[in-house]
Amino acid sequence: MKPTIPQQELLHTTNFCVIVPTYNNHKTLKKVLDSILDFTHNIIIVNDGSTDETSQILKQYEQLTQIHHAKNSGKGIALRNGFKKAIEMNFEYAITIDSDGQHFAADIPSFIAEIQKEPNSLLIGSRNMTQENVPKKSSFGNKFSNFWFKFETGIQLDDTQSGFRLYPLKLIPKQYYTNKFEFEIEVIVRSAWKGIVVKNIPIQVLYDPEERVSHFRPFKDFTRISILNTVLVINALLYIKPRDFFRKAKKKGFKKFFLEDILESSDSNFKKSAAIALGIFIGISPFWGFQTVLLFFFAAVFKLNKVIAYLSSNVSFPPFIPFVIYGSLKMGSYFVSNDVPLVLDSSVTLDDIQKNATQYIVGSLILASVLALSVGCISYLLLTAFSSKNKTNL
Repeated sequence: MKPTIPQQELLHTTNFCVIVPTYNNHKTLKKVLDSILDFTHNIIIVNDGSTDETSQILKQYEQLTQIHHAKNSGKGIALRNGFKKAIEMNFEYAITIDSDGQHFAADIPSFIAEIQKEPNSLLIGSRNMTQENVPKKSSFGNKFSNFWFKFETGIQLDDTQSGFRLYPLKLIPKQYYTNKFEFEIEVIVRSAWKGIVVKNIPIQVLYDPEERVSHFRPFKDFTRISILNTVLVINALLYIKPRDFFRKAKKKGFKKFFLEDILESSDSNFKKSAAIALGIFIGISPFWGFQTVLLFFFAAVFKLNKVIAYLSSNVSFPPFIPFVIYGSLKMGSYFVSNDVPLVLDSSVTLDDIQKNATQYIVGSLILASVLALSVGCISYLLLTAFSSKNKTNL
């Protein structure tokens, strides 16, 4: 499919190249390259140690820039070397297309048109994952990846695993943890953390079971992706989210930020109260060491205000911990009987608490539930009354 005259003008005025990483896709490689040549000759091919007929096929395209790896190093390394070469050649943007034939070069003008509307963004082609021949593992993997991407960045995307993308070469991060398939997840998360706009645009996709060769190894690669997401989540919770919180507060002014973004957020009074209740429950519950992770996880799942929930969870702030432990043990004593009753006075030690762990755990869960419900209801009543008063004054 040849580009239209307006598309040709748009393509010629944009400084971009197309990077094609390939590994043992000799059945589809020629067709993919020929289709791209209809739209641009700025092509960088990265042959990642193919052992099939790829090298012979690429001899027909000596006019194109080629990178050959002596052995297979992984898609992440192939893309990073492609980016490095593209930057050396002074390209501003790079479009990546998989060589397995699932992408249509006819969608290249769509990426270029979109980048003209919003320069310096990172665009990911969004596939229709419900169409015929889409592997179930691909559909599940995409939903899994979408969830964690939103948790780590706060950005909702329909497709985070498509290899058909446009990258702003000079803006994306330079340092990464990963070398293989999971690189495509890491690069968009780190780009979003840098403030780069990451968004989807619709694309066509073809899954031909007779020609398409997938090198995804379900167990190994899913394990690597899970480890990466664990690292990214920890990074997001311990550094990125607090950093963004304080940056926003500092930029707006702490007083204005508190009044506008926390107390006067667009959330309903019910959702604000639910966020407070969640914070109270997590703060008192016996999940020491995992409270922050659980808090942000459930806040994301139930779409609650993470700031309100986090502030409320500080009911377990160090000075209050003795009172939380005492209340939990006292509550648990009504529901769990022990051979040696625990005397709740100043002589209680950590060993005593460990010996009565069941009493403490049961008590803390009950206490957390009761206080969360109580404080949540009181908060709802106060917020409703406060809102009504403001409306009356207006």
